[in-house]
Amino acid sequence: MGGHIGYRWQIANSVFGLETQGNWADFKGSNANLAFAGVRDDSTLDAFGLFTGQVGYAWNNVLLYVRGGAAVVRDKYRVSDFATGLTIDNGSETRWGGTVGAGLEFGFAPNWSIGVEYDHLFMGRRDVDFFFSPGLVGVPVGTFAGTARIGQDVDIGLVRVNYRWGGVIATTY
Repeated sequence: MGGHIGYRWQIANSVFGLETQGNWADFKGSNANLAFAGVRDDSTLDAFGLFTGQVGYAWNNVLLYVRGGAAVVRDKYRVSDFATGLTIDNGSETRWGGTVGAGLEFGFAPNWSIGVEYDHLFMGRRDVDFFFSPGLVGVPVGTFAGTARIGQDVDIGLVRVNYRWGGVIATTY
């Protein structure tokens, strides 16, 4: 769930635009820890934003476009015991990277359009610090647990409904 605002201008069939987009998300992943038996690594991406430029081609009431720019995500990480579910340590970060994407938009009424879009976020690899969690016997809460190198790429498919004020576009997903 989220929204965007942007500006587009058209020269003949060519369309150019700038857009900023923010979204709440609930993307989760999990895998067995390779270093310690019986331990699971969980990750959650709970928000992302995109800041992009667009270039497209319009005919009649259809727009095909590509876009690229900057991306930002909010990540949370957790290491837990498989058997009990007890959190051993956790970490979080805000990560910046790049994005590319493409979309198709169809105008169905004056000032209204519906579109589909695909975006790939290149978030790279980073070192993330982890800290011990409450409930781990004998270890003070918040004690440094270690650093892990975490890589991240994200693929996103969107369906959106747009309303245009002149050249400004606002959307709710």
